[in-house]
Amino acid sequence: MQNIIPHLWFDNQAEDAAKFYVSIFSARDDKSKIKNISYYGESGAENSGQPKGSVLTVEFEIIGQTFVALNGGPIFKFSEAVSFMVPCKDQEEVDYYWEKLSAVKESEQCGWLKDKYGLSWQIIPTILGDMLQDKDKEKAGRVMQAMLQMKKIDIKKLQEAYEKK
Repeated sequence: MQNIIPHLWFDNQAEDAAKFYVSIFSARDDKSKIKNISYYGESGAENSGQPKGSVLTVEFEIIGQTFVALNGGPIFKFSEAVSFMVPCKDQEEVDYYWEKLSAVKESEQCGWLKDKYGLSWQIIPTILGDMLQDKDKEKAGRVMQAMLQMKKIDIKKLQEAYEKK
């Protein structure tokens, strides 16, 4: 059983968003799927202002992680204060997730992006953490400086900065 399940508040796009995320991650992983959809009943509709019979929540899974998307109305919006990191094994994975998720070009910075729903993601190669935590502070500093110049992470450029003498 998963101990923490992120809930994502949408105006009325919960089902579309869940299908969008599942479609992206299921292409790379067979543990991505829609698990359950619940609908507003009469009392829930009265209290929320949402139409009776419309989607209330969508429980979905991406890469083995359960999420719940909620149609709660336009009250709350996503911000960069919360993001989801996708560790990538190589540049091909970085490129894939970047292309599929990035929708707000002006929000891109250092591997961070926003999708079409305003949710922030970090598309980060696993090697980046190793480089930034290197005991050689000069190497780690060069990698940090290179990363700060990037929108989408370029592993080759990070490696060049890391290996520079």
